[in-house]
Amino acid sequence: MKATKQAMRIRRHRRVRGKVRGSKGCLRFSVFRSNKHIFLQLIDDDAKKTVLGVGDFEKAGKKKEEKSAKKMTKTDAARVLGKTFAEMAIQKGVKKVVFDRGGFAYHGRIKAVAEGAREGGLAF
Repeated sequence: MKATKQAMRIRRHRRVRGKVRGSKGCLRFSVFRSNKHIFLQLIDDDAKKTVLGVGDFEKAGKKKEEKSAKKMTKTDAARVLGKTFAEMAIQKGVKKVVFDRGGFAYHGRIKAVAEGAREGGLAF
């Protein structure tokens, strides 16, 4: 029987999670992408706590100045969200993270989030 796209992504995510672990010194930067939205989290796996979580629905009011005359694409919005997320993480005292792409290919919006976070000052 052929596996669905979602089942294949979950299998890839389990493989990634077997190798990627966030600790107090180096938190896990987790990304989830749906068709419409993107969600980012900083997770401490030792304490089993989410330190910081944000979704792209929060970018609308904060980054109007970065929006040009044309409509912002989902990839552009992901980059802005990554940069904003990095600034919020640095305010919490987090500078170094390990990137968890959540079973998604490092391409498109996932790559844009990572590049935006690096621009914002996170190291991974």
